Amino acid sequence: MNDTFLRACRGEDVEYTPIWIMRQAGRYLPDYQEVRRKVDFLTLCKTPELAAEVTIQPVDILGVDAAILFSDILIPLESMGMKLRFLEKKGPVLSRPVRKMKDVEALRTIKPKKDVPFVLDTIKILRRKLRKKVPLIGFAGAPFTLATYMIEGGSSKNFLHTKTMMFSAPEVFHSLMERITETTMEYLSAQIRAGAQAVQIFDSWAGALAPDDYREHSLPYVKKTIEALKPLGVPIIYFVNNCGGLLELARTAGADVIGIDWRVDIGKAITKLGKGVSVQGNLDPLALFADERVLESKVKEILKKGSRARGHIFNLGHGIIPQTSPDMAKKLVQMVHELSG
Repeated sequence: MNDTFLRACRGEDVEYTPIWIMRQAGRYLPDYQEVRRKVDFLTLCKTPELAAEVTIQPVDILGVDAAILFSDILIPLESMGMKLRFLEKKGPVLSRPVRKMKDVEALRTIKPKKDVPFVLDTIKILRRKLRKKVPLIGFAGAPFTLATYMIEGGSSKNFLHTKTMMFSAPEVFHSLMERITETTMEYLSAQIRAGAQAVQIFDSWAGALAPDDYREHSLPYVKKTIEALKPLGVPIIYFVNNCGGLLELARTAGADVIGIDWRVDIGKAITKLGKGVSVQGNLDPLALFADERVLESKVKEILKKGSRARGHIFNLGHGIIPQTSPDMAKKLVQMVHELSG
């Protein structure tokens, strides 16, 4: 098996810089679209054979160095007691948003084998099919990011209800965060025991917080999650979107790898993070719409700066967008391998 990704996570020597792409199993691939036409998104997530099929597609098509489980960060919230729907052109909708203590008290911690067996079955299928290919990454949303969806009832631009609860009803907010953290710990532990060889914690909306608020309302719960996972012995990646003002704090969460978005210079990020952690990132996803010369220049710069880290995993600074050409994504993978080898 190609274990370059795992070695880079641990800061070990590698022959070239490994690469995988956030949302690499997705709508930009015609092969994915063909599968997606048969079923709705949630059914795809809950059908192990199909979820495994689309997980493997980018490994075979692009030549990436790791596969990431096809699922969604909101999947565990259904089992906690919320009704989840995905609407075309609108995204996720969670009915009965959590706004009061009684709403928090109605939630429960999930039991992965009982509540999300399809996720664990998908992982088991993937480990068999990926045995001679690449490692498998499991994932979950960070507690704060999941809380925003639960409180807002879906996506948000300003997180009005979330921050109102944080500032005006902190006892409700922290009670909710405790419950989400317990579920996240159970969920990721189950993924690892089922066969995930690394896990990524997505804190997609932590960048909406001021540093002091991040320190109080998000970081402690990420730390608790990571501390629970450490004894299981797999690399843990913590991705904080819009992380420029939070890097030093995010470093204290205890992850093996810090994923960074494209808004921060990767060289400066490495200086702030220090040598004790590997770094993942951080090409602007829209750079895949540039011509090849421009893309190559950007790849070279990131590789040059990334080489100063304990370990570097090349990735986009956020998920690949649906309009991206699969040929350019494949070209990116080839560039990273050739220019870093």
